[in-house]
Amino acid sequence: MKQISGRQALLTGATGGLGPYIAKTLAGQGVNLLLTGRRRELLEEIAEGLRTDSVNVEFIVADLANDDDRLALASKAAGTDILINNAGLEVVAAYQNQDPAEITASVLTNVLAPLLLTRELLPGMLERKSGHIINIGSLAGRLGMPYGSTYSGTKAALSEWGLSLWVELQGTGVGITTICPGFVTDVGLFARKERLAPRSLGSCTPDQVANAVLRALSSNKPEIMVNSMPVRPLMAIKSISPNMAMSLGNRLGLVKFLRSLTER
Repeated sequence: MKQISGRQALLTGATGGLGPYIAKTLAGQGVNLLLTGRRRELLEEIAEGLRTDSVNVEFIVADLANDDDRLALASKAAGTDILINNAGLEVVAAYQNQDPAEITASVLTNVLAPLLLTRELLPGMLERKSGHIINIGSLAGRLGMPYGSTYSGTKAALSEWGLSLWVELQGTGVGITTICPGFVTDVGLFARKERLAPRSLGSCTPDQVANAVLRALSSNKPEIMVNSMPVRPLMAIKSISPNMAMSLGNRLGLVKFLRSLTER
C-alpha cells in the first residue's frame, strides 16, 4: 500500500497493550481510525487525544467474542482499507492449572474473532482491489512458549492462517501480514508481572511493533519478526529437531524464566 494518508483503519484491542501505540503511529501518518475495545472511557480518551483537523478518529465499544458485537462492528467498518487484528488474551500458567473458561476465551479472541472479522471485511477490499490485513501475532506462535501453551497455540493458528491467506490474495490488490513480536517491554503481560526477559532471549518495544505495522503496509511481507535477537535460526533448528530447540531454549533460560512467571 503505497499511500496510507487518508486511508481508514480499524484497530481492535485499541485500549490496552500495543493498541494505543499502533493507533498513535497510524494517526501520525494521517490514517483515519475506527478504534474498538471493551472499555468506553479509555476509547474516548484515546480517540480524543489523537483526533485532529486532518485525522478523524471514531470508536465503537465491542466484545469481539460476541457475534452481535462483531457484526455491528463490521457494519460500521464497511469501507475499511486497513484491518489490524490486535486484540488478544495472554495467560501464563501450567496448562493443567488453566481455567477452561480462559482457554475458550483465548481461542475466541485470538483466533475466531480475527478470522471472522476478516471474513466480513475482506469481500469489500477485494471488490475495491485494495486493502491490507495485519495480524498481531507472536514469536510464541512460531517457536512455542512453555507455560503459555494456549497462547502459543492460538498465535500459531493465526500465523499459519495468515501465511495461507497471503498466498490466496496474490494479485488481488489486498495484502496480509502477520507481525510476530518477541517479549514486549513496558506493556502487556511482562509489564504487569514487572519482569524483564533475559537478554539472551531478546525483546522489543511497543514503538518497534507499531513501526512494524508501517513496514507491513509498505512491503506486504507475509511475516515480520520484531525482536532484538535473531530468531529465524532458532525456528530453523526447531523445524529440524524440536528436541534440540528445547535444549537450546533451556540453555538460554527461556523455560526457567517462563516458569518463574507462574509463581508470581
